[in-house]
Amino acid sequence: MGLPNASGDLSTEVEVDAFRRLFPLRFYEKHLSESIRPDARPLGRARDTTISLALAKIGSTTMLAAIKMEVMTPSMEIPDEGCIAIDFHMPPICSPIVRPGRPAEAAPVVSKQLSDTILSSGMINLKELSLVSGKAAWMAYLDIYCLDADGALFDTALLSAVAAFSHLEIPVVSVNDDGKIVLLSEEQEGMSDWEPVNKEKRKVTLSSIPFSLTCILHKNYILADPTAEQESIMETLVTVVLDSCSQLVSLYKPGGPVLAYTSAIQDCIALTRQRVKELQKILEEAISGMVVD
Repeated sequence: MGLPNASGDLSTEVEVDAFRRLFPLRFYEKHLSESIRPDARPLGRARDTTISLALAKIGSTTMLAAIKMEVMTPSMEIPDEGCIAIDFHMPPICSPIVRPGRPAEAAPVVSKQLSDTILSSGMINLKELSLVSGKAAWMAYLDIYCLDADGALFDTALLSAVAAFSHLEIPVVSVNDDGKIVLLSEEQEGMSDWEPVNKEKRKVTLSSIPFSLTCILHKNYILADPTAEQESIMETLVTVVLDSCSQLVSLYKPGGPVLAYTSAIQDCIALTRQRVKELQKILEEAISGMVVD
């Protein structure tokens, strides 16, 4: 008696999957009319988010950030400031649409967004990266690697960048007899005859930390934190960046067929404010739960 029902259920699943593949927009619109997505996630809710050191995950989207420090000569215009260089990488492993030997189209766009956001937000005081005025300063190279690209790339990349800077420590350095900056090991600290530039390791002070939320605008609907499938079907995206004080840092809308009316933008900002509170809590728990020696 159970076999006909099982066969009917399987047939229905096949029909639904076929309809989803052939008419993806109509499939989604049937769910949007009920204010829910096919995976039962409400339209205004973001996916589960985790942070582990500099590894950030939003849903399946996964980013890993790494920071390399080098000593540079600061420019004459800003002799008391260091510098930050940001690069975003999308290797073929992250998505089937990224081909070996071809740079991903999204990579330079996300790199530019990250650079603009991090520098304009004032999250890092570049004067903290200065060593010797006019002679030496730190150059921080931030590389972010996309391990899984399932939508909201910028949001996840920014979160991994913030996590990486939260754990960044400025090492102890001294000026040697030739006037060059040298790194001191833990054994050399306090025992070297060279003039110390900083006496102990210190973390970079972060302020006005930026957090973002990407939304899809489709007709009268707003979908927060879209997946890659949703981004490909409904092409109008809006990314709102707010700092930890809920002040607007940037608003990014890369085209799309839907006009961004004032009411829609206000709704996106309201959703982002809620998301900032969630991300602040997640970041604080990740930092407090991970002690870096």
